[in-house]
Amino acid sequence: MSLKRPIQPMPDDIATRLEADGLRPAYDARPPYQRNDYLGWIAQAKRPKTRQKRIDQMCDELRGGRLYMKMVWRKDA
Repeated sequence: MSLKRPIQPMPDDIATRLEADGLRPAYDARPPYQRNDYLGWIAQAKRPKTRQKRIDQMCDELRGGRLYMKMVWRKDA
């Protein structure tokens, strides 16, 4: 499966946060488009506070396992 959007690099601080929170396996289990969309969405934030809020949302959604960008998501679907 190829992505339609440009591939987003993983910033060091996000990689560190995923590892520290034990969320890297949950992140890696998501489809490539979701991982790429999360990183692109975070990168578009203009203010540090907005960027942090988006990182927190991504981590909360990964932790819960049922949401993607505030939409219901099921791994099996």
